[in-house]
Amino acid sequence: MPAVLEANHVTIAYEKRAERSRLLALQDLTLSVTAGEFLAIVGPSGCGKTTFLNAIAGLVQPTAGTLTMDGRPIVGPGPDRAMVFQEYALMPWLATWDNVAFGLELRGQLRGEDGRRRVAQFIELVGLRGFERSFPHELSGGMRQRVGLARALVMDPRILLMDEPFAAVDAMTREIMQTEFERILSEAGRTVLLVTHSIDEAIAFADRIVVISSRPGRVQEIVPVDLPRPRWQYDVKAHPRFGGLREQVWRALQSDAAGGPGDRREAAP
Repeated sequence: MPAVLEANHVTIAYEKRAERSRLLALQDLTLSVTAGEFLAIVGPSGCGKTTFLNAIAGLVQPTAGTLTMDGRPIVGPGPDRAMVFQEYALMPWLATWDNVAFGLELRGQLRGEDGRRRVAQFIELVGLRGFERSFPHELSGGMRQRVGLARALVMDPRILLMDEPFAAVDAMTREIMQTEFERILSEAGRTVLLVTHSIDEAIAFADRIVVISSRPGRVQEIVPVDLPRPRWQYDVKAHPRFGGLREQVWRALQSDAAGGPGDRREAAP
C-alpha cells in the first residue's frame, strides 16, 4: 500500500526563553503510515507522542526534517485530517446533531440533503440514534466521546488522529468503548493514528505499534500486531499471541527506561 503519511528525520523543539534553553520534544523521528493502516503510538509520559499528533494536524511545525501527506508538506490544519481529543472538546451549547454537523456547517456543506444524511449516518454508526437533541451535559462520558468521533468521521478525513480518547472515562466504560470504537473504525475504513498509554489498548486496535523513546522522542521499536480481524468479535486478551505481543512492547518500554536519553535540554545559542 502507498504511504499516506511520511515523517522523515522530524525534530521538534520548543524555545524556553526565560531559561535560555531549548526543549527537544522529538528528535530524528522517521516513520511511514500506509493508507488504511491503524497505527498505535505508545511511550512514556512527556516523550512527544501528542506533539507528533499535533504536528500531523498542522498545529506544530517541525524544527527540522519533513512531514508530508500524499507527498505534500503539511503546513497547517486541513480537511484531510481530523482529531478526536482526550477531553471531548464538544460545544456545550450545541446538541448532539449540531456538534456532529459543526464542521460541515463551517464548510458550507450542510445546506443540501447529502450533508444532513451524512450527519444522520454517523450518529447512527456511533450508536447515538435517539440522542440527536441531547446536550453534552445530558450524556455519559462514553457517549460524549462517541459524539466527538462522529464529528471527526463526518468530515471524511484521510487520517483520523486520536489522542488518548478513553483517558477521561472509567475503567469499565473504557473496556466497552474500546470494543465499540474498534467496530466503528473498521466499518468507517479510515487511516488512524492512536496515541495511548495502554499496551492492551494498542494491541486491541493496531496493525502496528510504534514504541517511542523517552524525550526526545524517537522510534524505539515497531511491533507488528498479527491478530485476526475483526477483533470486536472475540476476546483479544485470550488469543494465544496476545501475551507475547504485550511482552515485546513492554520489553521495548523497559529497555528505554533503563538506558533512555531522558529529558534533554540544549542551551540556547
